[in-house]
Amino acid sequence: MDHTTVLALYDRDMREHATPDGPGARIERAGPVVRQVADAHGWNGVLWSDLDPAGADRAIQEQIAYFTALGRDFEWKLYGHDRPADLGARLTAAGLRAEPEETLLIGESGRLATDAEPPAGVRLVEATDPAGVDLVVAVHERAFGTDGTRLRHRLLARLAADPGTVVAVVALAGDEPVGAARTELVPGTAFAGLWGGGTVEGWRGRGIYRALVAHRARVAAARGYRYLQVDASPLSRPILRRLGFHALSTTTPYLYGS
Repeated sequence: MDHTTVLALYDRDMREHATPDGPGARIERAGPVVRQVADAHGWNGVLWSDLDPAGADRAIQEQIAYFTALGRDFEWKLYGHDRPADLGARLTAAGLRAEPEETLLIGESGRLATDAEPPAGVRLVEATDPAGVDLVVAVHERAFGTDGTRLRHRLLARLAADPGTVVAVVALAGDEPVGAARTELVPGTAFAGLWGGGTVEGWRGRGIYRALVAHRARVAAARGYRYLQVDASPLSRPILRRLGFHALSTTTPYLYGS
């Protein structure tokens, strides 16, 4: 993989010329900044920017004022190769708080190791209705310890409005949901994103996460998507590297609001 070429393609198609990630969301370009605006359940934030040192602080303040006027908390999604080099420090000085850094990993769907299967007694089921979404959310809440209300809203809205752009998968041990993940397919691009992969405590280390990645990679390849993208935590990064993903940059969410 030519890392420089693929990263430039990712920046262009997934950030600078992004499409909304769900019904009711919209993409706006405000000078050197590209942002998504959604309702209170959706993702609001800055996807891309082209800033220089002279104008960076002003651009940050403009985004704070804009989202505050809408009554929205928001995220500035900062990548390790974004400029200026001190943009993270400028965001912190403006009152945004950094979440843990993740690694931007990208793999070619046709070259990944996709033969991984779930362990004995566990099966993978795609969630296509509210009952299935509830299983995905249950795993999310147990695996990550966070409230799944927004995830439930976004998945249900996406499945109702455009089911061809999202694939949610649950790992079931009998009737117990023990793992889950989703793939977001971006029409008109070569990229599919892998999101929300998690396994509940007590089931980790048995290959469920790997099987969920392999299943989604097969789905993406079958639908013609060349690249898979993941914002990987330190826990999942080694697994994904072994499957054939490449580290192209880092990404850090900077949050503003409650």
